[in-house]
Amino acid sequence: MDLFGYIVFYLQDLGFSQTYVRYFYFFNSSPSNQCHNQDMALKEVVMNRFIFLLLSFFVFKFSAQAANQQNSYPIVLVHGLFGWDRDEVFNVKYWGGFHGDIQNDLNRQGYKTYTAAVGPVSSNWDRACELYAYIKGGTVDYGKAHSAKMGHARFGRTYPGIYNQWGSVDQNQETKKIHLVGHSQGGQTIRLLAQLMAEGSAEEVRATPANDLSPLFLGERHWISSVTALFAPHNGSPLADAVGLVPMIESLIKFVAAMSGVREDQFFYDFKLDQWGLARRPQESFFNYKTRVFKSQIWQTKDVATYDLSTDGAKALNGIAKAQPEIFYFSAAGKNTWEEIFTGYNYPQINMIELLKPTATLIGSFTRNQPNRVRIDSTWWPNDGLVPVTSAKGPTVGSQDIIVNFKGQAKAGRWNYLGLYLATDHTAIVGWNRQEPAGFFRSLAEKLSQLPK
Repeated sequence: MDLFGYIVFYLQDLGFSQTYVRYFYFFNSSPSNQCHNQDMALKEVVMNRFIFLLLSFFVFKFSAQAANQQNSYPIVLVHGLFGWDRDEVFNVKYWGGFHGDIQNDLNRQGYKTYTAAVGPVSSNWDRACELYAYIKGGTVDYGKAHSAKMGHARFGRTYPGIYNQWGSVDQNQETKKIHLVGHSQGGQTIRLLAQLMAEGSAEEVRATPANDLSPLFLGERHWISSVTALFAPHNGSPLADAVGLVPMIESLIKFVAAMSGVREDQFFYDFKLDQWGLARRPQESFFNYKTRVFKSQIWQTKDVATYDLSTDGAKALNGIAKAQPEIFYFSAAGKNTWEEIFTGYNYPQINMIELLKPTATLIGSFTRNQPNRVRIDSTWWPNDGLVPVTSAKGPTVGSQDIIVNFKGQAKAGRWNYLGLYLATDHTAIVGWNRQEPAGFFRSLAEKLSQLPK
């Protein structure tokens, strides 16, 4: 490809219309380069005009963006179950998948964006504590009371921080806030972090001397502008109730390893379970590391993702994590199933990735009506392969949160439902299917930048 070809692709990546791109390409294709000298003057005039239009486009685009922008808070992306850091999995990006790198794309569009990494199979409590330290910087403190109750170490890893100035006050006496965007379990995690930041933990305050208490558990830290949960299991997933999630995690390992082009025994992955004494040992093969993790006792506790993602675990979380009045909450759901006309059962559509088709089928017909358990009926059947639509809309089971349809004007203190994304499975929204996710995230980032300070 010649220089002009690269420029054409770059223009398309920037969002130029096909008219602009074709206009540019026409006057720079090979036949034009072979024209006679008398035609070169015309070409120069046309190119000068094109450059003028190009500069005008940039001025208009970024002036309009700046005019509508109400805040410049950075976006922090938080992965779900079995997520990973940017330098893991041979640099294949969780946020982008087959379609590149969502963080880099948003940064190119002028929206400062970071990617966080937390325990991929850890509980939402542990993940929220890790997320706080990962963003702000410092050593993870899981809480004196919590760690004693659950039987793991109180302190975890130490992070340099991806946004150390978070919560500080600028020259205009305004707090430097962030927008949190979570996919799948990441949506639950950021809800709990928002709850702890706002109201703290009375249990940790009682159990810990003041000079030994993590600032996270004090509350009154109104440092979050918005919380966006994408395809999140706010009410849990029947999959976790029916068969558990360990088999799904093992399948995900095989899937991502295959997508990375490596054998499973060569897989570079970190479960980030140091608090449980499950750090990977020097020279330990991934197979042995994985075996130790899956044979450990953590799966019999309630301090693990498999419980939090169940309907009972999600109900417990919904009773704790409440929508805060000063925070804007957004949600989105995906549906990639069709309804069988006679039974009403839901089955996967043809474009769903093969990994999720068995789980979509299971969720699409699962029911439960037991005392003291969350009731699951046919309203739970439409799903994205892992999460029912009704669960992704927002917390309703054991929650008093209000959910409204987003109509262009977001409301603080309640869930602004962005809508249902049809023919979109659980992985597609972050780039792991045929759909290109960049347009969605650019639109989301624009909405977040227009929220009032």
